[in-house]
Amino acid sequence: MRTILLIEDDADMRDNTAEILELANYRVLKAENGRRGVELARKEQPDLVLCDIMMPEFDGYSVLHMLSRDPSTAELPFIFLSAKAERGDMRKGMDLGADDYLTKPFEESELLNAIEGRLKRSELFRKGFDGGIDGLTKFLDQARGLDALKDLSRDRKTRKLPAKEMLFHEGDELRQVPYLVSGKARSFKINNDGKELVTTLHGPGEFIGYMGLLENGHALESAETLEPSEIALVPREDLLALLYKDRDVSIRFIKMLARDVKEKEQHLLQLAYASVRQRVAQALLRIHARYAEKQEPGLGVRISREDLATVVGTATESLIRCLTDLKDEAMIETHGREIVIKNKAKLEQLASR
Repeated sequence: MRTILLIEDDADMRDNTAEILELANYRVLKAENGRRGVELARKEQPDLVLCDIMMPEFDGYSVLHMLSRDPSTAELPFIFLSAKAERGDMRKGMDLGADDYLTKPFEESELLNAIEGRLKRSELFRKGFDGGIDGLTKFLDQARGLDALKDLSRDRKTRKLPAKEMLFHEGDELRQVPYLVSGKARSFKINNDGKELVTTLHGPGEFIGYMGLLENGHALESAETLEPSEIALVPREDLLALLYKDRDVSIRFIKMLARDVKEKEQHLLQLAYASVRQRVAQALLRIHARYAEKQEPGLGVRISREDLATVVGTATESLIRCLTDLKDEAMIETHGREIVIKNKAKLEQLASR
């Protein structure tokens, strides 16, 4: 049974609306003011919020403001109920992130249809999509069907690239954002001495360079393929529309983009405080987790020693010496470019020292 939180200070309106919802087989939580409504939303996590605008304690705009900034309630569908029908009031509510706006008095069917529509839409976007190109296409096509996003471009060109193909250089204007359909890629920065440092390893289903798009429209780092890869080029207008024109879509899209943030922060901490030997162990575990087809002993990943050295943040010669030591200690095996983890527990112990 779906739960609806009804925030309404008028007792008669609150009881009448609750009765309609209960007859429609919804569980109803009732709050007599905005403060109580915020408390119930955080505690009960309802499926949808119906909220009056003019109320004591907190008005409806304040309720929406507080809920939208709390990660636990930010995705709740939110519908305003108000006797105020002026266009400016409606526009203010929608600009704050409300999903719909019903003017009192409303018909029973109007209320129930609005709730059903918002719940279906919310369920779709909370479900998310697969990480491959089909998932991306489905996500963009579904988003395009929304009123706010009808102008999304359908022009998603794909192309196959060889290994070591530059996707963009630091400072380039990002008119299109690469989406990795298959293969491997890396983002990296170059210091004043010309040394490269890998900031992110990319696998299928990931956007590359999106932080530059959000920052100023220019790449904050360089990126290239690590092996033959297929890339989809997504126009930046599509991504900006996803981010800024619809709340449900922007929340889902931000979650897609944020998957690598925690890993990047961890990598920077490792570079700052770990020894070279520790960083090699950490890099091997990280690469294996990202690129190995199955997380099983005896399965390896292919990566050049030069590329691995840029991930570790050390010279290639130092990396090779560390790999030799790890081989002698039976933690890894090497077969050409392929590196196989033989004793994962021991390697994890080294990485966490």
